[in-house]
Amino acid sequence: MTTDSISAQITDYANRADPYPLYAELRKTPVLREDDGTYLVSTYYEVRNLANDPRLSNDTRHRPPGHARPGQPAEETGLPPSFIFTDPPVHDRLRETINRPFGPPHSPRFLDDMRGDLAKVVTELLDAFEGKDQVDIVDDFAYPLPVTAICKVLGVPREDEPLFHGWADALASSVDPQSGGNGKEKAQRARQDIGAYLSDLIETKRRHPGPGMLSALAPEMTPSDLEATAVLLLVAGHETTVNAITNTTLTLLRHPGVLDRFHKEPDLAVPLIEEVLRYEPPVQFVPWTTTLADVDVAGTTIPKGSPVWLMIAAANRDPRRFENPDRFDPDREDNEHLGFYTGIHYCFGAPLARMELHLAVPELFRRVTFSRLLEDPPPYRANAVLRGPRHLPVAIEDLAP
Repeated sequence: MTTDSISAQITDYANRADPYPLYAELRKTPVLREDDGTYLVSTYYEVRNLANDPRLSNDTRHRPPGHARPGQPAEETGLPPSFIFTDPPVHDRLRETINRPFGPPHSPRFLDDMRGDLAKVVTELLDAFEGKDQVDIVDDFAYPLPVTAICKVLGVPREDEPLFHGWADALASSVDPQSGGNGKEKAQRARQDIGAYLSDLIETKRRHPGPGMLSALAPEMTPSDLEATAVLLLVAGHETTVNAITNTTLTLLRHPGVLDRFHKEPDLAVPLIEEVLRYEPPVQFVPWTTTLADVDVAGTTIPKGSPVWLMIAAANRDPRRFENPDRFDPDREDNEHLGFYTGIHYCFGAPLARMELHLAVPELFRRVTFSRLLEDPPPYRANAVLRGPRHLPVAIEDLAP
């Protein structure tokens, strides 16, 4: 395999359904330089160490000319970079501020208080399966739940939720390094539209505070920083959770022995979901980091100013770290996967995503008797970074109360 072809093959839609043979090939060269100067790092300990190395920057302004910069520049959107694309000390200040209304120690019950409302949404979505002999797990179940959750987190009125469905799809394309002109234009329009909407909503929340993070943060953040944060939460919190719910469903239907055990042992949910996050991570790789100095990794020196892709999905199947890594095994011990990343950029929304997964997955398989997958592999989304099925059509036999 030539060194100038591997990233093109990984991002090629033809390999979207099963990129794991490519990742296995990539791990043979833990630090691989492509002809354009990009470095792909694919083994577990090297990915983990670099993600925790302050010499690696998430600020895409450090990218050399000609390299993709995920998201849209400020001059096109009027918004500053969201905190995921910043470095300390700016990153730390923004993240600490945003975390106050989101969870412990300042707001320990914020997420837990949402549990009942989200459980009700799960019930309503499953009730709608009544009388059907086939459903699309994405459109009919996995897709609507995370948008409702993010809107509740932000304090968006329920009647405005449909707006966020369309924006989430368009914005997700902005993190794909291969997103073409049409995708970038759609993302830019979506950012402008959601920016205008959020600007009005934040001003309303500032004058008339209510539930949700926008009201809590309006007095503490500039409107533009708060808008950028809300956009990040929509992209990161929606698409990844849709993928996680869908990937879990697909993986269980492909492993009937594990599914049968899950029916008998509902407590298996915790290790099962963690194993899916290792086995089929909703974020496959992080393509927006840049070295701030020369960095030695696994016998290779990555020069200062080099774009670096951290290959999470490849690292999660590194046989040096995980025994039989291509086997789906909910009994796996010491499963310290990188499904939610690691270091200072560890997924901000991981507690919310886990709560949604633990509300959605057990109830889905408790109530629905599946007969078979109608397409395997199913059609996948174009996005190589936020990889997941676009549709998951399944035949169902019964729906329990």
